[in-house]
Amino acid sequence: MERNDVPWRGYWPAAPTPYTADGRLDQDGLAEMISMYVDQGVHGVLINGTTGEWFSQTRTERRTVAEIAVATVAGRIPVVIGCTSYTPAETIDLAEEVKAIGADGALTTPPPYAHPSQAEIYAFYETVTTAVEIPWMAYNWPRGTAVDISVETASRLADLPNVVAIKDSTGDELKCMATVEAVADRVRAFGRFIHPRGMAFMLGVGGDGNIDGGGLGAPFAVPYYDAVFAGDLDAARGFGKQYEQLVSLLVNADYSSKFASPTSQLKAAMNILGQPGGEVRPPLLPMAEENRADLAHALGRAGLPPHQPTHKE
Repeated sequence: MERNDVPWRGYWPAAPTPYTADGRLDQDGLAEMISMYVDQGVHGVLINGTTGEWFSQTRTERRTVAEIAVATVAGRIPVVIGCTSYTPAETIDLAEEVKAIGADGALTTPPPYAHPSQAEIYAFYETVTTAVEIPWMAYNWPRGTAVDISVETASRLADLPNVVAIKDSTGDELKCMATVEAVADRVRAFGRFIHPRGMAFMLGVGGDGNIDGGGLGAPFAVPYYDAVFAGDLDAARGFGKQYEQLVSLLVNADYSSKFASPTSQLKAAMNILGQPGGEVRPPLLPMAEENRADLAHALGRAGLPPHQPTHKE
């Protein structure tokens, strides 16, 4: 398999997993949220990545979340399921499961907490991606794993038979571009392309899309990529400016968030907008209530006004 074997491109939300206030998995909320993403026109969806709080789910819950996502999407857009874990054996087990469920692909970071070397990172991916014949997305997430996949290692991963994509979330724009340049001829590359430099790089060198924690930017990012794909670069620049403003108001350069931890802020923002984000689950805590007004103001400045309940709600 290689990049042309999958139609993965454009704007994908990394979906959160809605929980109820008492910590239960909100299955109806999850299905409603996935349907919302499809209605927004997103080009794919990542389930149980970092934003999905996979680390707080039971093994059974991880399967349930994957089943609901695949069933709700029903083939309308690609669905990639996160299979990150602490050992190759468990990642393989998760990947076999999501393949049986009917997911379009599997994703994993290097094992968190373990601090593997570059040789160990490569050996991990070689083991898991050859064990399960499903399209794989390698996920470089130094903020969450405390290791950074080097450009050289990323290029080696791109040669593995079942690796078809790399998600680069380093926060280092130059390093991301170096990685994309090294791998884009062989695998799909997701990074930060919704800005003038990113668009120029994507069109001139390579790159396929953004995978964005939670999808708040969909009203701007979906038409941005649609315009880029249609060759309407003037329209794309306008949507890109709107997306950049949203990001600057909510996210710091290192991918931390302005008002709470990233997933807590995301779910608070979704609730303000009337979207089915649900609640976080421990060890995460809800955003402090005193930050709600500032977050709502930031969303409004970005062109996402707070939801106004009707009398029937």
